[in-house]
Amino acid sequence: MYTEPNESALRELLQGQRRAQAVKVPDRAQRLDDLLRLREAFKARLDDLCAAMDADFGHRSRHESLLADGLVVINAIDDVRRHLRRWMRSKRVRADWLFIPARGEIRYQPLGVIGVIAPWNYPVNLALVPLIEALAAGNHVMLKPSEQTPRTSQAMAELLDSVFPKERVATVLGGPEVAACFSALPFDHLIFTGSTTVGRKVALAAAANLTPVTLELGGKSPAIIAPDYPLQTAAERIAAGKLLNAGQTCIAPDYVLLPEAVQRDFVAALRAYVERHYPTLRDNPDYTTIINDRQYARLRGLVDAARAQGATVVTLPGEEAHDPERRLFAPTLLLDVREDMRVMQEEIFGPILPLVGYTELAEALAWINRHPRPLSLYHFDHDQARTEQVLEQTHAGGVTVNDAVLHFVQSRLPFGGIGASGMGHYHGHAGFVTFSKQKPVLRQARWSGMALMRPPYGRLADRLLAFLTR
Repeated sequence: MYTEPNESALRELLQGQRRAQAVKVPDRAQRLDDLLRLREAFKARLDDLCAAMDADFGHRSRHESLLADGLVVINAIDDVRRHLRRWMRSKRVRADWLFIPARGEIRYQPLGVIGVIAPWNYPVNLALVPLIEALAAGNHVMLKPSEQTPRTSQAMAELLDSVFPKERVATVLGGPEVAACFSALPFDHLIFTGSTTVGRKVALAAAANLTPVTLELGGKSPAIIAPDYPLQTAAERIAAGKLLNAGQTCIAPDYVLLPEAVQRDFVAALRAYVERHYPTLRDNPDYTTIINDRQYARLRGLVDAARAQGATVVTLPGEEAHDPERRLFAPTLLLDVREDMRVMQEEIFGPILPLVGYTELAEALAWINRHPRPLSLYHFDHDQARTEQVLEQTHAGGVTVNDAVLHFVQSRLPFGGIGASGMGHYHGHAGFVTFSKQKPVLRQARWSGMALMRPPYGRLADRLLAFLTR
C-alpha cells in the first residue's frame, strides 16, 4: 500500500523528476514508446479499473466506465501518437519586413514537471488524459488523484508504476492536506479539475510560486430549447447528457430554458425517456449511484429547499425510486423555480434538472448572462440565424449545438472554461501546446538592416523614421 507523503517527501519527489529531465529530455521516440506501453498496460488493467470505480461509487455503470473513462483514454493516446511528429515540428515564420533577411521560428519545448490534480467523478479519464498530453509534450508528471475514489486511485498508481519510474511519472495518494501541499509545489505547470471553490484555493497556492495553472472547474451549464425544435429529440439528448454518471458530470446540462407553453410536454417526454431507458432504477446495471453520503444529502437538501420555496418536484418514475441506503437518486425535475433558490445558484452535480420557462429567446439569453459564465452551453435549434445569435451573445467554455456533452470528446476541439468555470485549455493539440513552451527564435542574417538605425543618428535615420512613421 502507498503511504501519504509529507511536504518534504513531495519536494524531494519533484526535485528527483527535475534532475531526471535535466539528464535527458524525452525525445519523440521515447514519448511514443512511453505512450504505447501505457496503452498496453491500460487495456490490460481496464477491467480492474472498472471494478475499482464500481466499488468506489457503490455502483458505477460498467458501460459508462468503459465509454467515459476507458474509450476516452485509449482514443487520447491514439490521437497523440498519430499526430505527435507534426505537433513537435518547429514552425517557420516570416520576420517582419523591416528585419528581412532575418527569419523566425517557433519551437515547442517541454515545460519541465507538470502537476495534475484529478477529481472523483471521472477518476480515470480526468487523471490520465492531461497526463497523456503532458507526456506527449515531453514533460515529467506528478499526479494527485482524488481521495474520494481510493480504490481507483490505488489501481491507477499501480498501473502507472508498472509503466514508468517515479522519476518520470509519480502518483501521490492522500487526503486534503496532501492536496494542499501538492498544489503549493513549484511545478512548471499545474492542471486542476474540480469545483470552483477548490479551484480558487489551488490558484492562490500556485500563485505564490508564479506557477501557471489550467483550471477545469464547473458551474451551471444551461440548455436552451428553441420554440420550434422537436421536443422529443431535445428531451432524449438532454436526458442522455444529464443522466450519464447520474449527473455527476461537470459539463452536464444543469438547467433547461424552454418555451413556457411546452414545459408539461417536455416533462412527459423526459418521463417517457426514463421509462424506456431505465425501466427500473433499483438493481439497474446502467444507472450509477451517488459517490458518497455527503453528496447524496446535499442533493436531497437542494430538492427539499426548492420544494419549501414553492418549486414543483417531479420524480421519475416516482418518489419511491429513491434509495438512500444505496445512494440511488432518481431523476428529478423541478418546475416553478426562482433565481434565489439554492438549486439555481449552486452547481447541481446530480440527476436534478430545473426547468425555466421563457416567452422570448432574449429572456433566455438575459438569464444566462446574469450569471457566471458556464463551462458548457447547449442550444437546440435548426434556425441558423438564431443559433448564431446565441453563440454571439453568450459566453461559455464550450458549446454543443443540438446535443449535449459531446464537444468534450472531440480531440480537435480545445476543452476549457471561462471566468468562474475555469481558465486554459487541453485535449489534443491544445493540450500539447498548453504543456509546451512556444519558444520564439529569431535568426539574424549575416547582414542586418538594423545597422542603419544605430547612433549617432543623422539624416539617413531621420529620413527612414519619417518614412516608417508616415
